[in-house]
Amino acid sequence: MSGPECCSNPPTLNPNAGIGHVEKFAGLDSYLTGSSHSNLAVLLISDVFGYEAPNLRKLADKIATSGYYVVVPDFFYGEPFDRQNTNRPIGEWLKDHGQDKGFEDAKPVVEALKSKGISAIGAVGFCWGAKVVVELAKPKLIQVAVLLHPTFVTVEDISAVDIPIGILGAEIDQVSPPELIKKFEEVLKAKSWVDSYVKVVPNVAHGWTVRYDPQDSKAVKDAEEAHQFVLDWFAKHLK
Repeated sequence: MSGPECCSNPPTLNPNAGIGHVEKFAGLDSYLTGSSHSNLAVLLISDVFGYEAPNLRKLADKIATSGYYVVVPDFFYGEPFDRQNTNRPIGEWLKDHGQDKGFEDAKPVVEALKSKGISAIGAVGFCWGAKVVVELAKPKLIQVAVLLHPTFVTVEDISAVDIPIGILGAEIDQVSPPELIKKFEEVLKAKSWVDSYVKVVPNVAHGWTVRYDPQDSKAVKDAEEAHQFVLDWFAKHLK
């Protein structure tokens, strides 16, 4: 479940990426972008490679241009997964950076946003981060959720969500294969009171929305279509 796909195409991390800035937010180093005067916030929860990924920050900046205050916390405390560190394979790394810990660390972020006068929060989770977003969605700590190529998310998790939720899975994905994504869709369709959208995107692989090569026009196009879905979903539901 946490095999090679969850760790493929690692980004070249850059602490200076993006047009926003990094500061402490709810005790976590966080990339902040957009208007701090907005009453609508978007929380981006990264994959295992963390908050310094340039493509992730580029998306944060793009979301911010729609009027949202965007927060991208470092839930890994300066220790994103490093494939080059053979002493810390993914299984070992996850023992210190479990999604349950991510959820606990995300709660103060939500509280801090509310204390700033934020009236509604949307959250996007990528791979590892998708499970954290689901956990925030269950008790309605956030108002809108988006899961992109989720990892470790179960049918039981999805059945406990009662807020608007959009899910994009990859056709080429052994972590969350199309069969599982389709089960998510069945569960959500049975909950007519929950506005949901679920799609298995053809011809893309796990991680495609953030771990793409900016020089690959096809990969960029596929990622940007997913990004547009995120923007449209928030435009519809985050108010």
